[in-house]
Amino acid sequence: QVQLVESGGGLVQAGGSLRLSCVASGRTVSSYAMAWFRQAPGKERELVAAFTGSTGSTYHANSVKGRFTISRDNTKNTVHLQMNSLKPEDTAVYYCASGRYGGVYDSWGQGTQVTVSS
Repeated sequence: QVQLVESGGGLVQAGGSLRLSCVASGRTVSSYAMAWFRQAPGKERELVAAFTGSTGSTYHANSVKGRFTISRDNTKNTVHLQMNSLKPEDTAVYYCASGRYGGVYDSWGQGTQVTVSS
């Protein structure tokens, strides 16, 4: 059974930073596609960043490129999302997701709230 547990969300002022963490159990983060999604009120869930291949290649949405960085710690089976220069429009619930490379994301965490004040 796969379990993904996010942490690190909170309230931060614009321009600040947060680091989200996703601890995985039942699945090795280096062997599966790991990603961060977010969903703001009234908006569709969107892909923010992801590992796109087993070699460590990554994807970052244009809206966060240069500000957010996805990384993973294989020794702790954890994926991180470092978020810098946060903007009010980054306010959302952030979800960790996992799946097979080239397939669908079939496991999701419960989400962590990120609120950026102006």
